[in-house]
Amino acid sequence: MSAYNKVNGIHVCEDERFLREILREEWGWNGLVMSDWFGTYSTSEAINAGMDLEMPGPSRWRGEQAFVAASSDKSRPTALDDCARRVLNLVNECVRSGIPENAPELARDTPETTEFLRRLAAESIVLLKNDGGILPLKSHKKTLVVGPNARLARYCGGGSSELIPYHAVSPLEGIQEKIGAENVTFTIGAHSHKDLPDIARLLIPTLDSTENGVTFTPFNDAPGVKDRKPVEELLVRTSSMILLDYNNPKLAQLWYADIEGYLAADRTGEFQFGLCVFGAARLYVNGTLLIDATEVQKPGNAFFGCGTEEVKATLPLQKGDTYHVKVEFFSEPFSKLTPQAVTFPNGAVKVGGAWVINHQEEIRCAAALAREHEQVVLCIGLNNGWESEGFDRDDMKLPPYLDDLAAAVLEANPNTAVVVQSGAPVEMPWLSSTSALLQAWYGGNEAGHGIADVLYGDVNPSGKLSLSFPKKIEDNPAYFNFRCEAGRVLYGEDVYVGYRWYEGLKRPVNFPFGFGLSYTTFKFEDLSLKMDNESLTISVRVSNTGNVDGAQVLQIYVSHKNPSIRRPVKELKEFSKVFLTKGTNKTISLDIPLKYACSYFDERRDQWIFEKGQYTVIVSDSSRLETGKYVEADFKIDKTIWWSGM
Repeated sequence: MSAYNKVNGIHVCEDERFLREILREEWGWNGLVMSDWFGTYSTSEAINAGMDLEMPGPSRWRGEQAFVAASSDKSRPTALDDCARRVLNLVNECVRSGIPENAPELARDTPETTEFLRRLAAESIVLLKNDGGILPLKSHKKTLVVGPNARLARYCGGGSSELIPYHAVSPLEGIQEKIGAENVTFTIGAHSHKDLPDIARLLIPTLDSTENGVTFTPFNDAPGVKDRKPVEELLVRTSSMILLDYNNPKLAQLWYADIEGYLAADRTGEFQFGLCVFGAARLYVNGTLLIDATEVQKPGNAFFGCGTEEVKATLPLQKGDTYHVKVEFFSEPFSKLTPQAVTFPNGAVKVGGAWVINHQEEIRCAAALAREHEQVVLCIGLNNGWESEGFDRDDMKLPPYLDDLAAAVLEANPNTAVVVQSGAPVEMPWLSSTSALLQAWYGGNEAGHGIADVLYGDVNPSGKLSLSFPKKIEDNPAYFNFRCEAGRVLYGEDVYVGYRWYEGLKRPVNFPFGFGLSYTTFKFEDLSLKMDNESLTISVRVSNTGNVDGAQVLQIYVSHKNPSIRRPVKELKEFSKVFLTKGTNKTISLDIPLKYACSYFDERRDQWIFEKGQYTVIVSDSSRLETGKYVEADFKIDKTIWWSGM
């Protein structure tokens, strides 16, 4: 897939150097190249470069324009033939799969899949702090669970990766299942949403329903038309809908839909509703218009930037009453917003809702409860509203009130175990006050079970950070070059990204790349190197020196002594995960091609080069070399060699 951006002034989808010379000729790729969605900007230039398939359909740059480009010799006939051939080759590959065209989507919601997802969730968790051995928690003791990320299952970020899961387990549910709901007290402490969370989790589609969701009923006639007939009625589990793939041949170009459900109030208080739309929409509660997003529309970040900003309204609800929530949706042509590069032919709509809380009172309540409990778990972080495709985070901070919540709970109970869910680093002004800290990411369907398994010691954490966690946003290598100035971005950080940057500047971080603790301890010994003309064999003994079975990830870094150009202090070249029962050891051997272990790109010769000279192999448990936690050995390259390809 070609990227949206330009490199050195040429769009990637039009760049023959990338798509033909490097990808196909140098790297040997003979498959199909498609554009990113709406990431094609020309006809003949993209065809000549070897960009085979414009996505999505219907095409904006192919079809009739491709015919004109071919007939006027603006696109090379051989290039057009090659594009068509590669598309047909992909079609033939799909035919060989045996899956019929337009076949119904199938599920694989099996016990085996669930168990696998649970193991993945647990093994991805990174233990960042465990001062005094606070973790694992004791399953026979009552536990206070605090925080907005505890009750809602934050299983993924936003954008193209966001799917409706078969099921999603929250950390609160995982802990309750682990030690019994009667042994768990929960308080929210603060909200963490940017846009209001999907309201379908609180609605039932009909009054006799036993599962959450809404009804989705499309029409060809507008609301208010007498005796209008529904095209179909669907039960869906979400009220956040991008309708790109929705298709019913009975629908006209302009169509409408009613999205309905029932909200049973479990308390008395203020409830906030929210509505985003690409198209137009109105939200009613018990037949009364609450939000109108049909005429006045302000652009927002929803739906990759083509939707409105969220319009909110608050309504008092009475405990025990049931409220009919209805949204009248108007399809994409009714939008008042200027079309963006990314668009969706049918439109999109998102309905959110949450109870209004007094954050200061909730924080005081959480702190008071934390003082009363011996075991406290604080679940905070980001979610699919803060981290998504289509926009960038403005900063590295947690959502409003969460730092205040963390500080208050940690002051009340310094032994609180903090669980952070995010897809990237967050600033942690309260870090010095916490003794136990887990980075749990989003974790998928079984995230809640995975978190509980690690908290209570059924799984020994073995995850490692895939990126450095800086102290503040200004520490990032791209901080000064991040903005797009007059359509231009300067990659001023060069190859000094991540740990290479922090090591080169000796800039401290909260947690380094590759870092991750365990409930046991490990030791590296007896490092040996063997080298032939093409490969480097690295052997090292890994021992579990603690009292718990566990896994360690040994990381192989290579450092070039006295290179002819400035290079990073060291570079990760290989890694391997090994599981060891307590008190045992194992010798691990890894082969690395020498050209991958030593090379950098020589811009003057437009080739890779591995230089003669002295190199050091370092085997460590993270990019930060701590005394007693790494071993090293040297090897020598006698001849400089340039090479191309893979």
